[in-house]
Amino acid sequence: MNADRRGSFIVSVGDLLASWNLPHATGRVYGLLLVSEVPLSLDMIAAELALSKGSVSTAVRQLDSWGLARTIPQPGSRRLLVEAAGGIASLLEASHARAKTLIAALREGEDLVSTDPARRRLEDVIGLFASYVDVGSQMLSTYRRQQERGKES
Repeated sequence: MNADRRGSFIVSVGDLLASWNLPHATGRVYGLLLVSEVPLSLDMIAAELALSKGSVSTAVRQLDSWGLARTIPQPGSRRLLVEAAGGIASLLEASHARAKTLIAALREGEDLVSTDPARRRLEDVIGLFASYVDVGSQMLSTYRRQQERGKES
């Protein structure tokens, strides 16, 4: 992959994750990890993306919390290597967990509304998020079956 295309890809992933309310730097780190053939140190990531080591550390923690990256401790050192993990399936699973938490919180409010417009609005929001989780779960199930068939081949 040439450097211009690589850089463009990294920025595009940053833009995409920023549209999901993650910091642009986090998306750029994820983009870099996706196209890196080997795990990278925080210093290597910071140098390639012209980010501070603190920004990279924060980004890696965020990616780890979403299941999109994993850290690899280096024996006898405090240094960590980082690699992309899981991919979009992990992101969707994490998003589903958050959506399910939101649905549960919204359901707690159902008995607080008795008027029709408010009740309907709350039910619509719950229904939207429940549908999102259902469709995403079907996609993940199909994806996992395809992955398993690929491993068997």
